[in-house]
Amino acid sequence: MKMLISFLSGLVFGLGLLISGMNDPQKVRGFLDIFGAWQPELIAVMGAAVVVFFVAYRFGLTRKQPVFSDVFHTPVLTQINIRLVMGAVLFGVGWGLVGLCPGPALVDVFSFDASVMWFVAAMLVGNRLAHYFVGPTK
Repeated sequence: MKMLISFLSGLVFGLGLLISGMNDPQKVRGFLDIFGAWQPELIAVMGAAVVVFFVAYRFGLTRKQPVFSDVFHTPVLTQINIRLVMGAVLFGVGWGLVGLCPGPALVDVFSFDASVMWFVAAMLVGNRLAHYFVGPTK
């Protein structure tokens, strides 16, 4: 059941990206172009996601245990440190330059577009290099 719920959650997420158009790098770059041809649609998508998460999170706090797991997996890292800030900066720069983040990129893999494939490959290599040189989070 756990795998089915994970699959269905990923499917809903991917469909949401496709339907909203947030897998289109041009839309994301358009959102970041606030002094040009600004496209504010991303605000609605992010706002809706925040509202849905807020409601689900609050509902989860009323439960003794998750529906499809034995325990809740809450974040263990609670402090802002240089590692978090640098990671956020690198993520933001990559997102701004390319217009893709990992979720939409994985959805776009099925387009077999060469630039997306290169992005995903570079993302995976960067992930492994960071894991090797910086180490996993503790």
